[in-house]
Amino acid sequence: MLLRLAAEKATGALLRDRGTLYLVDGQVVHAESPAAPGIDVLLTAAGRLGADSWQGALREAGTHGSVGRHLVDSGRLSGGELEICHLGALFDAAYFALAPNSGPSRFRYGVAHWMGAVRPVPADAVQRETLRRRALLDRLWAHPETDTAPVVPITRHPGDRVVPRRAAVLELADGVRTPGDIARALGRPAFHTLVDVRRLAAAGLVETPATAAPPEPPPEVARVMEMSADPDVALLRRLRDALEATL
Repeated sequence: MLLRLAAEKATGALLRDRGTLYLVDGQVVHAESPAAPGIDVLLTAAGRLGADSWQGALREAGTHGSVGRHLVDSGRLSGGELEICHLGALFDAAYFALAPNSGPSRFRYGVAHWMGAVRPVPADAVQRETLRRRALLDRLWAHPETDTAPVVPITRHPGDRVVPRRAAVLELADGVRTPGDIARALGRPAFHTLVDVRRLAAAGLVETPATAAPPEPPPEVARVMEMSADPDVALLRRLRDALEATL
């Protein structure tokens, strides 16, 4: 659907259960997801922008859909700083919004985001990057359920060594926070945190969530399955004889 909207040069919001992509003339200009820190978190947590400055920009330019432009014009950020941070937030949220299990897609024509266009990204580039990130994570630890489940630490042994970046993630793993919560608390992009969590899971330092077992079939279905587990040899012979008789 994203590529079809891009071909139509559509403008509006593509809504899915786990995120929203905003398009202008078929290109992606912004993305949001509850599972990923927004651009406000990435800017303020890094100390590059104060919370008061961010709120002031929202008040002054939010209704006009030009917060990004206002941050640059007012001297709060350089154009390069805004662009880098915005692209990071966009690809972060798009990873979740375009996940296979993100539910049905709905498109609302004409809807614009208050951030405004910073650097539009072609839809196929967003799709390629999302697939690349998913493949990378699966190479690290092929358990996508770790991306959204609470991070449960496992007791460490004295010989376990963890690099500082992942140690910070491990310190916040309390069995309640998800990777998105930890990313938000650290002020880091969600994808970077997903990489850390999957590496920790592969190293046996956090639990890998158990996948749900398939439901048991109803008793009557189970009986039929049990009865039909072995082929009826006599029936197969009769079918063979009938076929041979017609040749």
